[in-house]
Amino acid sequence: MARAAVPGRLAPPQALRWLVAELVDRRAESRTARTLVFDVPGWPAHLAGQHVDVRLTAEDGYSTQRSYSVASAPDGDRVELTIQRVADGEVSPYLMDVMEPGDRVELRGPIGGWFVWRPEQAEPVLLVGGGSGIVPLMSMVRTRGAVGGRAPFRLLYSVREPDDRLYAPELLRGEPGLGTEYLYTRAAPPEHPRQVGRLTAEDLVRGGWPADRRPMCYVCGPTGFVENAATLLTALGHDPDRIRTERFGPSGG
Repeated sequence: MARAAVPGRLAPPQALRWLVAELVDRRAESRTARTLVFDVPGWPAHLAGQHVDVRLTAEDGYSTQRSYSVASAPDGDRVELTIQRVADGEVSPYLMDVMEPGDRVELRGPIGGWFVWRPEQAEPVLLVGGGSGIVPLMSMVRTRGAVGGRAPFRLLYSVREPDDRLYAPELLRGEPGLGTEYLYTRAAPPEHPRQVGRLTAEDLVRGGWPADRRPMCYVCGPTGFVENAATLLTALGHDPDRIRTERFGPSGG
């Protein structure tokens, strides 16, 4: 899904330049998602959690654009976006099924200054992702790994069923200081210790951080998921000012 809410911009999009981005690689992440790797000459360094606008222009001059979170850690001119196919969408099917290495689009960004994690942050971090809401959280995980960050991370990742997981091989390998727990809402793997169902306060207590540790909490996913998670975190005593949220939703695909 594309981003629907855009709070905390560092700069308005009109102040940013459109840059030509060339597709250099792509890989499947799930049945309905694919990561696209672009070379973007002149790309400024982005922060983990930021997003970009993507613009497509047809030969007849028709133009349309969507916003997508960056999935990668800062890496020079290279930018990775994970695209979730939207049924009957206009943009995501083209990006996923039509684009070939060597094809070009335009990117504008990076955008966003509130839902970000910076390597100098030392406090514990709780990442709570629902579905494709894991994409900006994965940028945070990767950035921490790239810089050798010492802040302890815990990730709670909610999906409908195992085949919906994004970045599964990478997360299952794990890394020091990162704890990952999967929550399944419809079907779980055999012998998974948790019953299927929505995110609960018990999940946040078991897989998260105590409120007295004053972690930074980043929650991203569909609106209902985000609102439920934020409400539960507040009820558990977490400071609302330390709960950062991003909502995803259909935007025409």
